[in-house]
Amino acid sequence: MKNIPRIFIGKNIAPGDKIAIEKSVSHYLTHVMRRNDCLAFGDGHEYVANLSDDGKFLIVGNQTSHIDPSNDITLYFAPIKKTDDLLNMATQMGVGRFAPVITERTVANHINWERMKKIVAEAAEQSNRNSVPEIATPIKFADLPFSDLVFADERAAYGADLPREIDGAKNILIGPEGGFSDTEFSALDAGGARGISLGKTILRAELAGVVAISRVAK
Repeated sequence: MKNIPRIFIGKNIAPGDKIAIEKSVSHYLTHVMRRNDCLAFGDGHEYVANLSDDGKFLIVGNQTSHIDPSNDITLYFAPIKKTDDLLNMATQMGVGRFAPVITERTVANHINWERMKKIVAEAAEQSNRNSVPEIATPIKFADLPFSDLVFADERAAYGADLPREIDGAKNILIGPEGGFSDTEFSALDAGGARGISLGKTILRAELAGVVAISRVAK
């Protein structure tokens, strides 16, 4: 089903459902893609679907055999200036959930989270996923699950001997543009979080997220 448009329409989809859609979706299908069929997905499943004659609904057909390539990784991240790029790329990498974290050096405090939700939905459509990652409510650094956490450890760029891969990690943490503070490094170490090397250079936060995901997702 290559080149058929993919549209995210939410959870609890079933064959025969008649799903109301926005005018922008109808316009995209009929005027941009010049077709009235698509693949509708959500909640881990994908279905064939057709646009109703009046262009206001998608009529859900049979489920396809496509298996959701998403994973169950949670990416904890400090909001950054390019949060949209970070979430877009991490969604394409299959991340299942996003959890914003307010650190000492977090400076991007006015993120439009509704816009971020649209960005991850569009990234899921493009990347052949059957699900859209959740964006959780921001939490404080102190509330992180330290003992179950792998974090991008910039100390590797200054000579720290750290592993380059950690199999099976489900919780990844990326710091802000200015990195973690000394107090936060101490809390991570004391709490049992595991640092992972992203190489000998300091990466921008949005790229650090992608590299970290690639080193734990198998």
